Amino acid sequence: MNKQRLTAIALLIVLIASFSVLLSIGSQIYREKPPIPTAFTDVQGQPLFTQNDIERGQLVWRSMGGHQLGSIWGHGSYVAPDWTADWLHREAQAWLDITAKAQYGRSFNELDSIKQAGLEQSLRDDLRRNTLTTSANGEIRISLSDTRIQAIGQVSDHYLSLFGDDPELSTLREQYAMKEGTVPDLERRQQLNAFLFWGAWAAITEREGQEYTYTNNWPFDPQLGNTPTSDNIVWSILSIVTLIAGIGALVWHHASGKHEELPKPAEQDPLFLKKPTASQKAVGKYFVTAVGLFLLQILLGGVTAHYAVEGQNFYGIPLAEILPYSVTRTWHTQLAVFWIATAWLGTGLYIAPALSGYEPKFQRLGVNVLWVALVVVVLGSMAGEWIGVQQYFDLDTNFLFGHQGYEYIDLGRVWQVLLLAGLLIWLTLVTAAMRPALKIQGEMRPVIWVLYASCVAIGLFYGAGLFMGKHTNLAIAEYWRWWVVHLWVEGFFETFATSVIALMLVRLGLIRARSANGAVLFATVIFLTGGLIGTLHHLYFTGTPTGVIAWGAIFSALEVVPLALIGFEAIESYRMRNASPWMIRYKWAIMFFVATAFWNLVGAGVLGFLINPPISLYFIQGLNTTATHGHAAFMGVYGMLGVGLMLFCLRGLTGQIQWSDKLLKGAFWSLNIGLAAMVFMSLLPVGLTQFFAVIENGYWFARSPEVIHSPLVETLVWMRVPGDVIFGAGGLFLGAFLFDIIRKAIGAKGTQAIADAPLSANA
Repeated sequence: MNKQRLTAIALLIVLIASFSVLLSIGSQIYREKPPIPTAFTDVQGQPLFTQNDIERGQLVWRSMGGHQLGSIWGHGSYVAPDWTADWLHREAQAWLDITAKAQYGRSFNELDSIKQAGLEQSLRDDLRRNTLTTSANGEIRISLSDTRIQAIGQVSDHYLSLFGDDPELSTLREQYAMKEGTVPDLERRQQLNAFLFWGAWAAITEREGQEYTYTNNWPFDPQLGNTPTSDNIVWSILSIVTLIAGIGALVWHHASGKHEELPKPAEQDPLFLKKPTASQKAVGKYFVTAVGLFLLQILLGGVTAHYAVEGQNFYGIPLAEILPYSVTRTWHTQLAVFWIATAWLGTGLYIAPALSGYEPKFQRLGVNVLWVALVVVVLGSMAGEWIGVQQYFDLDTNFLFGHQGYEYIDLGRVWQVLLLAGLLIWLTLVTAAMRPALKIQGEMRPVIWVLYASCVAIGLFYGAGLFMGKHTNLAIAEYWRWWVVHLWVEGFFETFATSVIALMLVRLGLIRARSANGAVLFATVIFLTGGLIGTLHHLYFTGTPTGVIAWGAIFSALEVVPLALIGFEAIESYRMRNASPWMIRYKWAIMFFVATAFWNLVGAGVLGFLINPPISLYFIQGLNTTATHGHAAFMGVYGMLGVGLMLFCLRGLTGQIQWSDKLLKGAFWSLNIGLAAMVFMSLLPVGLTQFFAVIENGYWFARSPEVIHSPLVETLVWMRVPGDVIFGAGGLFLGAFLFDIIRKAIGAKGTQAIADAPLSANA
């Protein structure tokens, strides 16, 4: 108990210290964010873009899909360009040509290397110089040279045509997977230009008194003087040293620890003898919904991937007019969160009464009301996003009901608030059911409290997304967005899952309660030590100060440390499948836990660290290397875990109904083989191809049609089809399995008892 108490104190210290650092860094980002000036002006003081233009332009960008159509500062989707890098490259080429013709009467490419080098130095002097001035009344003005204003005019004209329906750029729009007339209104396109220029200005303008830009010299473009900073290189090396030291310390601890033998399982399944409560039966519809959303996500993923080849068509069908890339990708990424969260929330509602043996009054009603609310939010937000991208909303209504433009937090503000309300209802229901268990002075009390604390965090931390307002500076918006994506999804859901699995295995008599307590507390401390502050590795180049690089590099390396020993967890889980004859009931649930451990090592660990060090991410942020890690970690870890938890709960709900081993076997192997195929046959090779392109020609080139639609990359995109088909088959196997047990449940209960069947529509 003393050791557990010390571990609990260590956990409390980690939480306090980590959030203190996160909040301190956040306050620094607020102070040192790239400024939005009152106006960008010419040397005479005439405004080119005003603050209102930039802020309204940000709303236009959000309404057309935001991160789901290209990226800004490296965050977003991968088929269209990174608008920051693209703008800077186009502006630089225009500036060089304008100056070359003015000084030498020839285009820049016609000059000899000495003259070109001289003009490139003049280009860097002009674009990197910070001309920000603040007046006595607080107005911020930034003056631009006449040459630069001419270059900006050329880029603006290009974007006005690109985001409209100019037939001369129809081929380029198709290559970018943009629908015709992406932003039909001319005034909106002009405002969009203001916002895109501001993002590019922050990426090329040096901070006052420094020799690096607001985005720490990102994107890589040697012609513009954007090369890695010393912080970028030094902290990357130190992060690798930290990783090696951390793994060494953890191996030492593991080797020196006392390893108890597993207990002898009971003669009969301890869970099989207990009948599910009314609220637990009602949870069945959550798992049906989760599988339905999963199948829809798979379908949309196939369409979205195909747009990388045919930007406006799906095998010749002009689908983009109805479902453009920005919509299908929005739904694909959002449904990933929705279906996994639905499975996990259903698990929480099922496990809470199981832990306490207590069924609160009106618990079933609450479970049913929450399910209805979930369906309303899912369907309502998806409809709003489609209407927003089609530009049917005005900009203010789009913010409330349409598309917010931030990846994984795309749903409009009203839907976002409703989802938070739903999570708070879930927390209330879990609290009501778990309350007796929290008061019991039993062996599992520490793990139960860790589980409950993670439930509280899940209920509350989604609210971090509400700190982003309608006109919030993008640097601050990214800070709060990653609080949701990293802390909510990658942090507290992970703690929740670890606790739930431990409690399930203890209840089955497969591990000792004392061992589970120590393992869960220690794992939580180790994970959160790196995981909380490690959030900052997403923010290296989003308009943040250099301190973010130091904190993010070291602690994101510590995130990977516990994953180095994840193989032990996989082997121990695998051995449990044969611990007792009745364990055959849980075989596939445990196999999905094994898959979770595997993908934790490969997807979150190996492929995650590929993009974690600052020097690595500097070159490959926003390339398909990011998608490689995203697919392997999100589906491999959280998706597989969601399926495993769902199967565990369904085992209790279905009683003596015979499961189809063939369907579950097909689902397990198809999902895992398909995921591996799409990752290693397509996504990773494309990402590495782009990596070479960045090093050789600059970041803008790796995101250009010359690379994205090169014969090699298009072939690699087509190589994704086998993996997608196999993975899709796995989803169908899972759906068929669920349909099979529903059919058997209805048959077993008879027509009169359909209303009480655990997985019926009336459950």
